[in-house]
Amino acid sequence: MTRPRSIIPVTCQNIQCRYYLKEKGKDIIKHGKNRAGHQLYKCLHCSHFFSETILTPLYRKHLSEKEIIQISKLLVEKNGIRSIERITGHHRDTIGRLLEDMAEHAEQVNKTLLCNLNLTQYEMDELWTTVKKNHTSITSIQGLV
Repeated sequence: MTRPRSIIPVTCQNIQCRYYLKEKGKDIIKHGKNRAGHQLYKCLHCSHFFSETILTPLYRKHLSEKEIIQISKLLVEKNGIRSIERITGHHRDTIGRLLEDMAEHAEQVNKTLLCNLNLTQYEMDELWTTVKKNHTSITSIQGLV
């Protein structure tokens, strides 16, 4: 007797697959982990590989969730990008790209930070003010280059 498969919480992310975003009939298996420690999956219908973090700010990030949370906390405390670079050891461009991704996924990041980190709405407002300020300075610097 074989053991039953574990329940996979994701659906296929390949647009060409006939089981794209469908729960019923999906045939997805776990397929190891990436460098950041995120679970990888494979759809057996279309042989497409994808990460558990697809469609989130963590997608294609080499940072762990713990490091991203630390950077978010430092942003809430109004630390600058260069000071966060010195504290965490990550390059300022990495932190800047993380800020841009957080801005694109603002609603989802807001929910996660409010629930998981027990931040207040005031702290969240400070975070988004910092993100907006840094985003405008990043785009102005990129315009000069």
